Amino acid sequence: MFLSHLECSACGKQHDWSRLQNLCVACGKPLLGIYDLEAVRKLDSLKQSSFQAREKSLWRWRKLLPLPKDVEPVGLGEGGTPLLQSKKFGGEADIDLWIKDESVNPTQSFKARGMSVAVSMAKYLGAGKVAAPSAGNAGGALAAYAARAALEAHIFMPRDTPRANIVECREVGAQPLA
Repeated sequence: MFLSHLECSACGKQHDWSRLQNLCVACGKPLLGIYDLEAVRKLDSLKQSSFQAREKSLWRWRKLLPLPKDVEPVGLGEGGTPLLQSKKFGGEADIDLWIKDESVNPTQSFKARGMSVAVSMAKYLGAGKVAAPSAGNAGGALAAYAARAALEAHIFMPRDTPRANIVECREVGAQPLA
């Protein structure tokens, strides 16, 4: 695993990645994952050809993700979304335009990938509950991955959140709070 530590996005204070946390103890700002990029560069198995033979999912990049290799990820089939060429719009702008179709993810959003990793790490680090603010796709993705991991989920939503987003979270077992 190449995750070195967590670092405060504001004050730079370093934190241990193996502790369940998401805010800096010094200033309360979000933490960023810091990788040992020099070690990543030395990996022979990161050649493009080695990835082409792997399954088309988020977890084909597992060596670069923060979950220890002996831990089962919480997944629903995320990633591997296709690139679609847009000849009409690309032609109008005289460019070779490709669009990433994220709607084929299990939660119909790119948020599926991040939540798969986040919930996998939360479960690995011993969380029993997860929570997030959201008015849409992030909440739905967190609810779905928390349900897969058998974790309690609380989604804090603004009062004007579309009903469909609230129902989506509730139907997979989360507690949406609007």
